[in-house]
Amino acid sequence: MILKETLKKVVQAQRAELEKRDMGVIRDLLPEIDLNLPHAIILSGIRRCGKSTLLRQLMRKAEKNYYFNFEDSRVSGFDAADFERLEQVFKDEYGDCQYYFFDEIQVVGGWEIFVRNLLDRGKKCIITGSNASLLSKELGTKLTGRHLTYELFPFSYNEMLKLTSRKESKSSFDDYFNDGGFPEFLKYKKNELLQQLFKDILNRDIIVRHKIREAKIVEEIALFLLTNSGKEFSYNNLAKYFKLGSPNSIISYVSFFEDSYLIFTIPKFDYSLKKQIINPKKIYGIDVGFSKANSASFSEDKGRMLENLVFLHLRRKFKNIYYFKENNECDFLIKEKEKITAAIQVCFELNDENKDREVEGLKEAMRKFKLKKGKIVTLDQEDKIGNISIVPIWKYVGDKS
Repeated sequence: MILKETLKKVVQAQRAELEKRDMGVIRDLLPEIDLNLPHAIILSGIRRCGKSTLLRQLMRKAEKNYYFNFEDSRVSGFDAADFERLEQVFKDEYGDCQYYFFDEIQVVGGWEIFVRNLLDRGKKCIITGSNASLLSKELGTKLTGRHLTYELFPFSYNEMLKLTSRKESKSSFDDYFNDGGFPEFLKYKKNELLQQLFKDILNRDIIVRHKIREAKIVEEIALFLLTNSGKEFSYNNLAKYFKLGSPNSIISYVSFFEDSYLIFTIPKFDYSLKKQIINPKKIYGIDVGFSKANSASFSEDKGRMLENLVFLHLRRKFKNIYYFKENNECDFLIKEKEKITAAIQVCFELNDENKDREVEGLKEAMRKFKLKKGKIVTLDQEDKIGNISIVPIWKYVGDKS
């Protein structure tokens, strides 16, 4: 139990701290979020990607509101019984408000019951969280059909341009290609910030939360996956590589990394769900700057960096992404409403040595799924081969359509 007087001081201090922050770069996600729907709004994403800043931008839309950050060390031990006292403090300090803004609420067991109660009373709840699984588990029980989830990533190329007041160009993209999009890193350009973030996510969101004893092996696996972005992997092979015997631990660790948004995995496309599950997956990191800061060898392979950036661009728009591999390979397939709607190939530089392979892999995917158009994304080439467009990545990721 936390004393009401303590909660009062923390609520006042948090509000003052929040109001000192500037609004930051207006996020691309902001116009998509409607605060007036009768649903809880969930903002989910990796730590330090700007969720609190987006929350601040949303608060500007709601004239009167409450705010509370549950990861504040001053309220360590906050539990479900404290929600009633917190609400009383809100009313004492700010009167009756319609909007409740909560940062990292998933650290409190039973939070979803409190939020459900607020929704039943006609209140509006906007919530941030950095663990996809914890959020979805509770949302799927007490808030089924009563929530909308939005995923926030580190800055996109367009958001980086807004931050730096630069124009879309090869030059500005080169900087994004090297630095990635974590807001704090773009401001200070210190690798230590991204290295500490990696350690914080591993320790707070994975090792401590899941009571893992083998902390060193978890770190080694995470670094291995970040280093091998764009490559295929299987749970069995990873288990053998790290001498873990059964792949069950690997399966758990990879799911923990995905829940914390460190990495993403995509399956090989197959009409059989069973085959999709057992086939090797491909791995991608949350941010190229983050992967570079934590892995000495990742930046050596520019082709995989490019592929990772294209994946992140697609993942911001689509949930169902696959890779294609039959006689030839195609890097990405997009599935919408049970239908493959796009095929995208990524090639750092298209030349006489690789052109046939890259084009034929894309054409095979196009034939299989009856697609009229295909796209090859390169670093800086622009061309057309029949119904295949070749586009430089800085134009591709800068396209807002």
